[in-house]
Amino acid sequence: MSSQPSPARSPAKRGELRIYLGAAPGVGKTFAMLGEAHRRLERGTDLVAAIVETHGRKRTAELLEGIELIAPHLVTYRGSQFPELDVEAVLRRRPEVVLVDELAHTNTPGSKNAKRWQDVDELLDAGITVVSTVNVQHLESLNDVVAKITGIVQQETVPDEVVRRADQIELIDITPEALRRRLSHGNVYAPERIDAALSNYFRQGNLTALRELALLWLADQVDAALAKYRADHEISDTWEARERVAVAVTGGAESETLVRRAFRIASRSSAELMVVHVVRGDGLTGVSAPQMGRIRELAASLGATVHTVAGEDVPGALLDFAREMNATQLVLGTSRRSRWARILDEGIGATTVQRSGTIDVHLVTHEQAGGAPGWQPTAREQRVASWLAAVAVPSATCAVVALFLDGFLGIAGESALFFVGVVAVALLGGVVPAAASAMLSGLLLNYFLVAPRHSFTIADPDSAVTVLVLLLVATAVAALVDRAAKRTREARRASQEAELLALFAGSVLRGADLDTLLERVRETYSQRAVSILRERDGTGRIIASVGTDPCVDVQSADTAIEVGDDEFWMLMGGRQLAARDRRVLTAVATQAAGLVRQRELLAEAGHAEAIARADELRRSLLSAVSHDLRTPLAGAKAAVSSLRADDVGFSPEDTAELLATVEESIDQLTALVGNLLDSSRLAAGVVHPELRRVYLDEIVHRALVGLPRGTTELGRIKVDVGDTAVLADGGLLERVLVNVVDNATRYARDGMVRVTAGRVGDRVLISVIDEGPGVRRDLVDELFAPFQRLGDHDNTTGVGLGLSVAKGFVDAMGGSISATDTPGGGLTVEIDLAAA
Repeated sequence: MSSQPSPARSPAKRGELRIYLGAAPGVGKTFAMLGEAHRRLERGTDLVAAIVETHGRKRTAELLEGIELIAPHLVTYRGSQFPELDVEAVLRRRPEVVLVDELAHTNTPGSKNAKRWQDVDELLDAGITVVSTVNVQHLESLNDVVAKITGIVQQETVPDEVVRRADQIELIDITPEALRRRLSHGNVYAPERIDAALSNYFRQGNLTALRELALLWLADQVDAALAKYRADHEISDTWEARERVAVAVTGGAESETLVRRAFRIASRSSAELMVVHVVRGDGLTGVSAPQMGRIRELAASLGATVHTVAGEDVPGALLDFAREMNATQLVLGTSRRSRWARILDEGIGATTVQRSGTIDVHLVTHEQAGGAPGWQPTAREQRVASWLAAVAVPSATCAVVALFLDGFLGIAGESALFFVGVVAVALLGGVVPAAASAMLSGLLLNYFLVAPRHSFTIADPDSAVTVLVLLLVATAVAALVDRAAKRTREARRASQEAELLALFAGSVLRGADLDTLLERVRETYSQRAVSILRERDGTGRIIASVGTDPCVDVQSADTAIEVGDDEFWMLMGGRQLAARDRRVLTAVATQAAGLVRQRELLAEAGHAEAIARADELRRSLLSAVSHDLRTPLAGAKAAVSSLRADDVGFSPEDTAELLATVEESIDQLTALVGNLLDSSRLAAGVVHPELRRVYLDEIVHRALVGLPRGTTELGRIKVDVGDTAVLADGGLLERVLVNVVDNATRYARDGMVRVTAGRVGDRVLISVIDEGPGVRRDLVDELFAPFQRLGDHDNTTGVGLGLSVAKGFVDAMGGSISATDTPGGGLTVEIDLAAA
């Protein structure tokens, strides 16, 4: 269309930039841009198209109809002319909105600006709104990441800052499967480019990774836009782009409520959720295995991870864990203690809030708040309370008796009241405070209440006996209380050890390997590193280690745990652990040593299993090939016998057909014997490839010559491998291609078979694509197993060794072989080898 100048307008503010972002070519960015153009035109917007790349796509080109076009500026370079954005023509036309496709495009040398985004900048400065497109692989910050994924270094890039400055960015998203289907239907590239594209850049893994990059990059921009909004509106609090939420559980009835509440908190900010349980030695957080099992199941259903740490100081343990895991929020349940108990000790929640620093702490109410366990004083608090009671109780008893009860009670009743007070002090624990309370009670009773009063003289022997009895009873009761308290502490410590042992044993039973077990130990005891040392013949060797800067010998370890056999040591770097932790760690070290031995036994068992498989393979070979050997032999013998017969005269055509039968039977025998020999070599482990630079074009055509007679004559095989070279054993690769292509031609019936190759980074992907019936997804894994045909184990038409041999040879060359669906129907076998 011709362009018409519009009436001059007064200078306007900088134009707006709108970008359609895509993960890969073909997702529909240009299509979406043209759709927006038509919507704007319907609303009466003055809009023109300056640069729109249709790439020969019919539906995209159709959308250009009805849109005013500004002709590109032709730039001459090395004798050729290249169309570029005509900035001056757009400025003269001065539309409200202009379409400029492919923002990352590099202009032809000789243009005013080196990059198209610089041209767009001029248009924006002139007050013109620009609608453009860009793919995520063209972003400067992702250039190296995309190169590692796709193997292709993008030469055209655009600075991230240019795209970030856009007023609107819209992601055009499509699933990798849908994009591959769109490609296979010819909606993206010309038919001759489809196979190469599907096998290289448009592999499903590549598309999935690019899609994730686009989503994450855009998510970062959303966070940045939100931060700008808050700054513009003078909102002082900052919001984290991504957060981690940790929720502390005791295993009590309220734990599931806390986990669900924390999950809702995490969901609102798309944060990772971690459930942490602190194991203490004071018995306050003991929890049964079924209770923790329910919590683990709930956490797994919500996508959360469960962690256990050991520590006497629960607030400190929780905050240390949160800081180590970079948690930004910590969720706790409100205290279950009574109001009076909180007067003496403010509790875990309040202490955690005071020490939290930059970590946000949520205190969540629940039905169990204010109920259940009462105040449980620490040992220090109990000692202080005992001494205070030793002074306060006798003094208060003496004051009450002297002021109010002296006229009503005799010495026996008054002594009984002092006796009750002494017993109450003794029940708090501590022999010395109880004895002090008894002595003070006796002195106060003697001085204030026993004649002669206000004197320590004991005139009545009964008074002396009373003081002595008070002392003896107080000492006996306090001793019993101390013994009970000691047993309680031992029981609590045993409970802690049992819970930790159950934790570590559970990890082993759930199939954790040695590194996972060591990581669990490191996390539980807040260590910098944990390693396993094995000493043999006077030398030590680190078997496994986790964490940073692991210890390499016993002398450098902060805590060293010896296993009973004097062969293994568990070495820990970090804070030194108390002696009471050694019993648990000794058991864990024994488990770790057991895992090492188990790994060695599994290796030996694997070797024995390999021998057994080889023996089984030999037996399977004998049973499987009996039919396949007899069939071609019988055919060849019948044809030869007919030719040798003297009583029958054959025409030249019949003779040629019988000779062809002999040749075909011998070809079948040759292929069968070759596969059998190859399988035997693989089973015996005697395949040693000689890797060198080989050209695929040569190898593929040699393989086609080796196919069964008649296959290539049908013209059904199309080869497009270019000059690609791989690092492989030429003979083995030829056998691989013979078997794979033969399998494709056999099952594709009359359909085409295409052999393509392309380089992806430092790898080469060879694809053998057929248009046959394909294979059900649940049978794909069985394709490369021996003695089966598409999973039916029917050997009447062959022993099914071809793909099994191919897999063995590819593995031996350090590559991999896999099968996927061909878009539109069929099977694609992909061989991944190192590039030369």
